[in-house]
Amino acid sequence: MSLKNQIEVKLNAALKEKDKKVYPTMRLIVSAIKDAEIANRIKDKKEILDSDITAILKKMIKQRKESCDVYKKAGRTELLDSETKEIEIINTFLPKQLSDEETKKICEETVKSVGAASMKDIGKVMGALKTKYSDNLDFSKVSPIIKNLLK
Repeated sequence: MSLKNQIEVKLNAALKEKDKKVYPTMRLIVSAIKDAEIANRIKDKKEILDSDITAILKKMIKQRKESCDVYKKAGRTELLDSETKEIEIINTFLPKQLSDEETKKICEETVKSVGAASMKDIGKVMGALKTKYSDNLDFSKVSPIIKNLLK
């Protein structure tokens, strides 16, 4: 089952159960996917791929994390809780992220396999990581690890 179908099934289930914590977020996800499909039609692309949907979901999470930071600074706990719940719901559709230890190990292995020796080679390392682990790595954590390894 495609990621889009999984999302639609979850939305329909949430609507049937009248789960007011889940279906508003699911509607936002479906809306973002439909916007991307419309943009694809303009560009003469036929179908939206699971990788496109994953990118949309990651972008949504990034936006919510930024909002969480703002709400934390402003002391708006009710809004912070709402954003956190949305992040949890969106995360159910993304591949499991690797732990910090696993991320560090993969970064070390990639630095060795690419033969990176200085900060000039950071692009090679990041490129190799993105081709192999784009769905499983949190690249906000990867960049500092690589910089530390290449000092």
